[in-house]
Amino acid sequence: MRKTLALLAFLPLTMAIPATAEAAPALRWTSPCPDYGVTPSPTEGLECAKLWVPLDYADPGGRTIELTVSRKASTSPKRRGVLLMNPGGPGSPGLAMPAQLAQRQGQSGLLDSYDVIGFDPRGTTYSTPVTCDLTEEQKFILVGPYAEGPRDVAEKAAKSRVVAKQCADSKTADLLPHMTTANTARDMDRIRDALGERKISYYGVSYGSYLGAAYSSMFPARTDRIVLDSLVGPDGLDVRAHQRFADGFDDRFGDFTAWAAARDDVYHLGRTQAEVTAKFVALAEQRPEIRTATWGALYDDANFPGLAEEWAAPSAKAQRGPIDGDNHAALQLQVLCNDSDWPESVRYYQKAVERARVTHPLFGPAAANITPCAFWPVERREPPVRIHDRGPSNILLVQNLRDPATPLVGAREMRSALGARAKFVTVDAGGHGVFTMGNACGNDFVLRYLRDGALPAADAHCR
Repeated sequence: MRKTLALLAFLPLTMAIPATAEAAPALRWTSPCPDYGVTPSPTEGLECAKLWVPLDYADPGGRTIELTVSRKASTSPKRRGVLLMNPGGPGSPGLAMPAQLAQRQGQSGLLDSYDVIGFDPRGTTYSTPVTCDLTEEQKFILVGPYAEGPRDVAEKAAKSRVVAKQCADSKTADLLPHMTTANTARDMDRIRDALGERKISYYGVSYGSYLGAAYSSMFPARTDRIVLDSLVGPDGLDVRAHQRFADGFDDRFGDFTAWAAARDDVYHLGRTQAEVTAKFVALAEQRPEIRTATWGALYDDANFPGLAEEWAAPSAKAQRGPIDGDNHAALQLQVLCNDSDWPESVRYYQKAVERARVTHPLFGPAAANITPCAFWPVERREPPVRIHDRGPSNILLVQNLRDPATPLVGAREMRSALGARAKFVTVDAGGHGVFTMGNACGNDFVLRYLRDGALPAADAHCR
């Protein structure tokens, strides 16, 4: 990618909108941090600060919004700089990430190298939150339900129109057009500036991988060591990435069926993978919600026992919303719908569902179903971030082969888009997330790069 800031002119985003406004003020750190209303506090041991950033970077002197930033400072003479972290989503709060990293990697030496920085992205929880006034049912409108045919798509289209209008009519509707990946990347650069750092290192997982790729494309000269984990494709979470949840389901489902078949004496779901799959299809006819519940459980092997119990004996537990009302779901909708140009024709989604019933019958018609993005009430303010290969070769990509949310097909496209900037490590494992998730080989690649600067000489694979 770009080797100097002068090359930023090649990116359409930065031709119309300043990359940053005037210098950000220094941060004033205090403790304790906000605790999200959870005991024990997930931010214990951290200090936090407030930073005001432009709502609209095209008008840097106009209205500002608040970001809350967290820090676990290094006290070591080996300190290299700062490591900014993002947990994905979009819509997921990130203040607790430095404490989580300290808990999982506190003895590795990684925390000597960096002040570890978390933040709630714009629109999230403690950073000027947005709302769409979503009901409990509406919070889960992005994925599913499994559409049996055109009528099901039309029914969801009607519900999606209502949600889109709620977002347009909410008390935070004036913030809505500015909830984008590009603006969050600009906020990250404001954080870098406020920290007094010339460059930042970064770790982002899931949607956070796309955010990190966007930052690395918009501000290549301001990046140090970048790790992108569980890769969204280079076009972000657009309609194609949404449909690819079906690829991820198919890639990963065999891990669970093998696990369950090996434990048929416990759960009685089938003695072979084929029998377990047949059990799933039969259950889904009786309880359609089992499809999305299964997809969510495939994120982590640790969920397998609970999923098997749910298949064997349905529980009465209701789905719970995010910590802060509808905020997580509302911001996720706003970023996804603002970032990309989603098809607006209901017929497009009906055709996509029919194709998916043939190509990905287990989950495809859920992933291909229509979303509120088809009826989004605002037009995009700028083109999507273009991920490209001009800049320093300082990006490590890590990816499980069988990821249910960010499947390998999209990860390979991200690797291709970044070209010589990146090295790509695949892991023969299932689930969503590589770093700190149990695979010693994949974990070691990340740790050795962030801590020691040991970027692999070539793409690699963990068996």
